[in-house]
Amino acid sequence: MKKTILTIGALFLYTIIFAQSPKSILTVFSEDGHKFYLILNGQRQNDKPETNIRVENLNQEYYNCKIIFEDKTLGELSKTFLQVVDVSSKAPQDVTYKIKAKDGKQVLRYFSAIPIDVSAPPVRPQGVSVYSFGVPTPVVSETTTTVTQTTNAQSATNVSMNAMGVNVNVTMPTDPIAVSTTTTTTTTTTSSSTTPPPPVEQPLPTRASSACAGYPMAPGDFDAAKSSVTDASFEETKLSTAKQIISGNCLYASQIAEMCRLFGFENTKLDFAKAAYKRCIDPQNYFKVNSVFDFDASKTELSKYTSGH
Repeated sequence: MKKTILTIGALFLYTIIFAQSPKSILTVFSEDGHKFYLILNGQRQNDKPETNIRVENLNQEYYNCKIIFEDKTLGELSKTFLQVVDVSSKAPQDVTYKIKAKDGKQVLRYFSAIPIDVSAPPVRPQGVSVYSFGVPTPVVSETTTTVTQTTNAQSATNVSMNAMGVNVNVTMPTDPIAVSTTTTTTTTTTSSSTTPPPPVEQPLPTRASSACAGYPMAPGDFDAAKSSVTDASFEETKLSTAKQIISGNCLYASQIAEMCRLFGFENTKLDFAKAAYKRCIDPQNYFKVNSVFDFDASKTELSKYTSGH
């Protein structure tokens, strides 16, 4: 009996702690003011298109995200493994992504992130529609009823008459005329969304074991990252941009090799290859990076570095 009571108490305490544990928050906004629907793990968050959406109570590390624009000519955006936690600590974050125009099309890009302050309620910016993940959004509708009433009103005409040499003005009734009165009534109703409640969240596929505690960059995101490096004017700027990219993302060994080829100098390639090793999702394949070097000395130095880490 005592053991049962202790078990129940432990479960109760765990439930309280879990309920109070901080959860991530995601904000997505359109830089150009395009209205859109936000879909996370297959669940649509807003019932009407909006330009700035905030979703709270996110308890997973990553989400599959889709953006559907109200303007169909803008197409759709998809991002696999949208990150809402800190990469290294896995701590929940208040993270923001923005939708912007690039090369004539809309893209979704990381904008900013701040740690969740568990000691204070979340600050909700003005002008942002706030939703709670897993809670169906209400549907607000208005019904306008117009009622037209017709009444008869008597019209009259003034007639001047001469009676015994005296002019007299007499008001004579004429045919009745119809007078219409219109009354408009607007009724506002709120009901639950017809969208069924979302199913229990299923974890995303388990990543491969590696030094990087995350998921590899999606092809679209990786292409955008390479463009950012290529656009830099100087070799030093390219290197710092590439290091900034890998600080928040994990890459395949083949992707790291592609990134190395964007540099023009052997020592820069080697510098980046060393820095990127800890961000590799498949370090067992790091031999692929050796192909980017022109000199055997660089390959040997990289091999020594990776074997010691």
